[in-house]
Amino acid sequence: MIKPVQNDPRLDDLAKRLPRVPNMLRVMANSPAVLDGYLGLARSLKKGRLPAATSERIALTIGAANGCDYCVAAHTYSGSTAAGLSEDEIEAAKAGTSADPREAAAVAFARALTESRGNADPSAAREAGWSDEQILEIIALVALQTLTNYTNKVAETENDWPPA
Repeated sequence: MIKPVQNDPRLDDLAKRLPRVPNMLRVMANSPAVLDGYLGLARSLKKGRLPAATSERIALTIGAANGCDYCVAAHTYSGSTAAGLSEDEIEAAKAGTSADPREAAAVAFARALTESRGNADPSAAREAGWSDEQILEIIALVALQTLTNYTNKVAETENDWPPA
């Protein structure tokens, strides 16, 4: 178990910008390099070409594939509130698919990346209309979600999200 940091200037700065500082970020604050790396990549990907709903679907499928209850709860919440995903789409994403064929291809590619440890063919995602830029962003998002999944599992991060 890794205990969350309660007092840290970087967390104070986050508290000014976020409604609250999630326990996961408090755990990551044990290492300035990890917290800064996570926040930097997360910010960069938000400026990328993947729609928010796609990013949330991918986070859900990776969290489910890696058995990270914390991340599944967090992205069930943000998927419904911030990205407008329906309950059915959230459940489909956890299972590695979507009712939308284009979204299903992105989620399936992300899931295949995780399950194959990077040995996944992007052809179906490309054929579904995802650009090389977006495929690279899917890869980066899988890496980011894997970092959060592993961190939360090892740290046994206390879930501070509504149950999934």
